[in-house]
Amino acid sequence: MKKSCALLIVMFALVLSACGNSGKAGGEEGDKTIGIAMPTKSSERWVRDGENMVEQFKELGYETDLQYAEDVVENQVSQIENMITKGVDLLVIASIDGEALTDVLEQAERSDIPVIAYDRLIMNSEHVSYYATFDNFQVGVLQGEYLEEKLGLADGEEGPFNIELFAGSPDDNNAYFFWDGAMSVLQPYMDEGKLKVQSGQTDFNQAATLRWSGSEAQERMDNILSAHYSDKKLDAVYSPYDGISIGVISSLKAVGYGSDDQPLPVITGQDAESASVKSIIAGEQTQTIFKDTRTLAEQAVSMADAVLKGEEPEVNDTETYDNGKKVVPSYLVEPVSVDASNYEEELIETGYYSEEDLK
Repeated sequence: MKKSCALLIVMFALVLSACGNSGKAGGEEGDKTIGIAMPTKSSERWVRDGENMVEQFKELGYETDLQYAEDVVENQVSQIENMITKGVDLLVIASIDGEALTDVLEQAERSDIPVIAYDRLIMNSEHVSYYATFDNFQVGVLQGEYLEEKLGLADGEEGPFNIELFAGSPDDNNAYFFWDGAMSVLQPYMDEGKLKVQSGQTDFNQAATLRWSGSEAQERMDNILSAHYSDKKLDAVYSPYDGISIGVISSLKAVGYGSDDQPLPVITGQDAESASVKSIIAGEQTQTIFKDTRTLAEQAVSMADAVLKGEEPEVNDTETYDNGKKVVPSYLVEPVSVDASNYEEELIETGYYSEEDLK
């Protein structure tokens, strides 16, 4: 009888222990796991984003599962499904295609997993809790204003100046904000004839660059130059992203731009990728938009931490980002325009790059 009682006590203790450890993976507050889905390692900025978030989540005691899908939508969907199956407590997603995650977010909702969209808005889903991004319209405004300033349009120059326009990937909601911001500055000059687009490609869909591909941008620039600039000079290129800018520059240099007799046009960019900053220092690309991924990562981590603690995350925009199903509460980080005159102050003195990184 005594042995039976002792056995019953042990079994009862084991049952209580098992009950205490039930639920999603992560257990106690400090042991929760964050799933981080990034689009690709081929762009330097996404690598920095992922590393920054992992570091900051770990400082708060969270485990992380960081995955890169290499710009393959099916890979990203599968990675997110696996994170849900493993029982992550929250998802941070920088989508490849903002339209492609509706079903997998339904799965997250059924598993009671909150979702924070990171820098790219996830479309057509009610199951996006918050959005951490940069002020994407302002990114385009800064790019447009830079072209306006460098061409002298702000000081009354009449031109006309020849400009060609590039847009981002049509499956990335941000691309439309960048374009609209830039066009808010450039379109009036185009309407007045002070800026001329010799190719006639002035619509977003004509200028779009799928997956932000530098090689696709280079091919399109090749075609534009051969068809419209055999006897004309190109004065400016609106490019929304550094990878596109590098492709454009390769095309221009192939036909003789970049010499004393035929200088490169004014060329904008975005993300302050090291290759483009080096290009700016070398006098090729003219400008980029610096979006400090450390700050954005900090904001996303702060949002996630608040959500998991049952608190209200800090937001500063509750009107702009309508994903087709809801207006997603957002926090917008301010971007900074960078060129040869201020890259040291903005990028080196802030510790984003070392001097060695840019040699």
